[in-house]
Amino acid sequence: MTMGSKIKASESFREASSPYLSSLKIHQLPEKLLMKVFSYIKHQDYGKLARVCKKWRMIVYSTQLWKNVSLRPEYGGLHVNNIEILMQLIGIRFGNTMQTIELPSELITAPVLHELSNKCPILKNMTLDFSNAMQLHDFNDLNAFPCNLRTMCICLSEVIFLEGFMRRIYSCLSSLEVLHLIGTFEMSTEAEEDIYEVVNIGKIKSHTPNLKVVNLYGISFIDDSHIELLTSNCIHLETVALNFCLRVKGASFKTLLQRCKKLKSLLLQHTGVEDEHMMNAPWESSVVTELDLTSTELSKECLENILLRIPSFTYLGLGYCEFFTDRILEALVQRGKLNQLKAIDISYTNALSENTIYKLIQKHGGQLTGLMLSGKPKLTENFWLNVIPLLKNIQICVLGTANGWFLKIQSRVHIDQIIEAFAQNCPKMLRCEIQWDPDTIRFSDKSSKFIDHIRLRCPYMKSFTLSDGEYYEMVKSNFERADRQKVVRTTTNYCTSIVSLLNHYSDLLFN
Repeated sequence: MTMGSKIKASESFREASSPYLSSLKIHQLPEKLLMKVFSYIKHQDYGKLARVCKKWRMIVYSTQLWKNVSLRPEYGGLHVNNIEILMQLIGIRFGNTMQTIELPSELITAPVLHELSNKCPILKNMTLDFSNAMQLHDFNDLNAFPCNLRTMCICLSEVIFLEGFMRRIYSCLSSLEVLHLIGTFEMSTEAEEDIYEVVNIGKIKSHTPNLKVVNLYGISFIDDSHIELLTSNCIHLETVALNFCLRVKGASFKTLLQRCKKLKSLLLQHTGVEDEHMMNAPWESSVVTELDLTSTELSKECLENILLRIPSFTYLGLGYCEFFTDRILEALVQRGKLNQLKAIDISYTNALSENTIYKLIQKHGGQLTGLMLSGKPKLTENFWLNVIPLLKNIQICVLGTANGWFLKIQSRVHIDQIIEAFAQNCPKMLRCEIQWDPDTIRFSDKSSKFIDHIRLRCPYMKSFTLSDGEYYEMVKSNFERADRQKVVRTTTNYCTSIVSLLNHYSDLLFN
């Protein structure tokens, strides 16, 4: 059945069933269906629902709707400023069904953790946010802690030492498979400040032998010695993410690859990795298939050395790698290293030519689900009109050159043809970002017809990101008229990435 026939079929069904639907009142819906509807509503709005009627009040206070709770208002969670109230909520509202909870520092107390341990036996995921803490509560009386956790996320402070707290919970961490330690990279200033090791990695690794995923994000004190500590006990690691850990040079990677034989994903965006250490690692004997080297400063010789020694790739991030050249990419293609490739980021790679990129997509475009190819002014309308028909299975695509890049496009891009090409060839598209600014694109009053096409033929589109301007407003109003309110976004407020195509993406999410 074609997309057009599906749309007609759904319209005919809607017409046939409209008398029944129009007579159905919301209070006549079954409780299970109402519960499903309410599950998409934020917890802070449940008070309003509870005031509608007794039936709704009973449903919204059911423990089934309180499986995943965030108590961090800055991330869209509930604001609870009284620990006694929280204790009551844990006992009455959360209970046996709670699976996930996020706590800010002011609510991380011994009584709260005791209550969670006693009343929430299937609690699997916990976030403890100390990032804004001025001082810790007294944990000398902490004698119980949830001991069946699968995932733990600890948001660190720059100056609050957590060893007094951690000492009380080490024995409860043996079930952990996923660990996030989130640093303060995004909050730090350029000025040099004293760096403190606020958590003891050595003791954590001694009590977490079952770890499969470790995410150390933006932690100023993390270096290769800490990675070596992890490898000495966590031999089941499958994913290691060290993004924005600037002190990581790569000296520990030889040991990491030798000890962790299951390691498939290594994410090193914006780290301080150095040529010598990277080339010393035994890449040829590893099973790494997902590698992110975005915004690293590795030389041409180093990139060629390590990329050609890795057996194969399913995910490859090389954005902003200025020494990634045609020669390296051609060698990767010729040696079959990219035969299993699903997603690649080669944005802002100045050394890559249009011809080499076209050959890559010509050979492997049909298997790609993610492609980031922005920041390359020479890849304009003609290139994309030839390439898009080859991307039959693409789900995420980023293209164009943002305003202000040092090489500006001389001729305007006819955006309607690009949009129509996506509509005709990419029905699986989930996220698309077009970075050309309003002064670069060319459109007309007839553009709305092509916008209709991509909206109808890419029905699974979750985000369509454009540079702010007149064309953005046109696309936004078109989607909103079709009741797709949050699809169209601006590059000012949203950034599209292919990280969702990583094998352990759901485990790598935090905040």
